[in-house]
Amino acid sequence: MRILIVEDEFNIADAVATRLKEENYDVDISTDGVDGLDNALTDIYDLIILDVMLPKIDGFTILSKLKENNIVANIIMLTARDSLEDKLEGFSIGADDYMTKPFHLEELVARVNSKLRKNNGATESNLLEVFDLSLNLKTAELSCKTTNDSIMVMCKEFLILEYLMRNSNQIVTKDNLYDKVWGINNDSISNNLEAYISFIRKKLNIIGSNVNIKAIRGLGYKLEVKNEKVEK
Repeated sequence: MRILIVEDEFNIADAVATRLKEENYDVDISTDGVDGLDNALTDIYDLIILDVMLPKIDGFTILSKLKENNIVANIIMLTARDSLEDKLEGFSIGADDYMTKPFHLEELVARVNSKLRKNNGATESNLLEVFDLSLNLKTAELSCKTTNDSIMVMCKEFLILEYLMRNSNQIVTKDNLYDKVWGINNDSISNNLEAYISFIRKKLNIIGSNVNIKAIRGLGYKLEVKNEKVEK
């Protein structure tokens, strides 16, 4: 899962990012409101840690714009102000949680883990199910419910397939896939994504799934049931 930290105090952001990476999260950092909003609007993040007092655009404004654009990431607000009014404002706009600076790093990590476990879209057995596919989010085992065959999907294959399955009702752009899997401002070679898509398609065929990864010219990819047409 991917987390965005929007925090202008880099030492704080770096310490939080380092600790979250130990929990096996992918983490990006933005140190001002404009960059933070731009990154958050890509809609590739599962959770955003958002400071209130930021250069250029404040956290409350960012939160409002994210809600206006239907960004569904969990939002944990950070602030040096502990007034009830500030907290109520954040919650009224749509924040999921609120922490006052200075905070204990392990408490923040615990809240992040709690939010993502509660809202990861999986069943109690950690299964993500779309069409005839079932992806175990803990073991990375991909199964076909029709044939009962299964296969392991590893590393970036897993991240790509998970993102496609979570967004199975829409076209996922190549840029969003690159950002989700390789990170913002990545330097990955342009044909890496196509190679991994090819690997996943082969595994779908191996387990006998009727699901295909459809390439939509000039846009990106979408999961579809074979022989089902996708509007361009």
